[in-house]
Amino acid sequence: VCMMLAGYRVNDSELIEREFHEPQHPLRTAFQRDRDRIIHCKAFRRLMYKTQVFVNYLGDNFRTRLTHSLEVSQISRTTARALGLNEDLSEAISLAHDLGHPPFGHAGEAALNELMKPEGFDHNEQTLRIVSILEERYADFNGLNLTKAVIMGLQKHSNLTEGLSHSLEALLVDMCDEIAYSNHDLEDGLEKSYLAVDEVQQVSLWNNHWKRTAEKVSTTQEKILIRTTIRSMINDLVTNLVTETRANIKKYGIETLDDVLHFQQNHHGESLVSFSDDMAEQAVELKRFLFRSMYRHPEIVRMNLRAKSVITRIFSFLMENSGSMPAQFLKRLESEDKSIVVKDFIAGMTDRYALDWNRFILGL
Repeated sequence: VCMMLAGYRVNDSELIEREFHEPQHPLRTAFQRDRDRIIHCKAFRRLMYKTQVFVNYLGDNFRTRLTHSLEVSQISRTTARALGLNEDLSEAISLAHDLGHPPFGHAGEAALNELMKPEGFDHNEQTLRIVSILEERYADFNGLNLTKAVIMGLQKHSNLTEGLSHSLEALLVDMCDEIAYSNHDLEDGLEKSYLAVDEVQQVSLWNNHWKRTAEKVSTTQEKILIRTTIRSMINDLVTNLVTETRANIKKYGIETLDDVLHFQQNHHGESLVSFSDDMAEQAVELKRFLFRSMYRHPEIVRMNLRAKSVITRIFSFLMENSGSMPAQFLKRLESEDKSIVVKDFIAGMTDRYALDWNRFILGL
């Protein structure tokens, strides 16, 4: 249901400052321009061949970082509209939130984190580097020159300037990301037969919706029952999120954007965007099940071990043979530490490009 725009949203004239000033566009809002810049950048296109859970060569029907980002965007727009928030801002943050993921999903991130110690590696920080420095599309600046609101929304684990809280739009994207990856990883795991339906019955959220689906859907095809159950779970989570967030906004007397941005200064540990206590427990139970039963599946573990080995081999090779990198990275060696440049190059690789480099290094 489309609500009237709320006073506590980020409106189209707030937080639209850019590091490098640009005149407003006559046809698009600042956040629409951000969205379009993200969609047209190279890092976004590369998400097509970056792992969500299953490496690309395992099949064409599994989620990738690209399809995951699109699914987060879709859920975020729905929830933002229901809450009277800025849909364009939520969409832009959603589409950019995974740009910094390296190849091979969390296994690739873990490998780079180990190789880059003591500073480590965080894909959220890498996303900020991509949109602020690494993308090369404009004559007057590096990066995409995104608005302050989108940059703030991508600073997931950083303290915002002036001690501000995140916008509701940014907080919403975090929750929609959780809804998307938990349910869609579960669906992919079932489709790949890494999980069995009987095994998932121990998860209360799944069990409740599976029973309802079996009662109302006139089919015995398991794949249809699975997909219907997943849709029902997502709908329940989204509805609960909207209902509880509305209640939180009313409870804390949130009326303006300023109220939102200064919320944490007065309410440490509280969250404006949340599930109900019961739904939060069910969501955590689902995530724990996935971690225990799928992310630790022997095939996933073997795949992750190979991925870490590939990333480590490429990193070591390039630290000794940095001249093998493309020209734009060689140029940056003049002003940045070699390990940073090598890390940036590897983090931007797709799964298949990393595997090609691995074959080249091994001489295969």
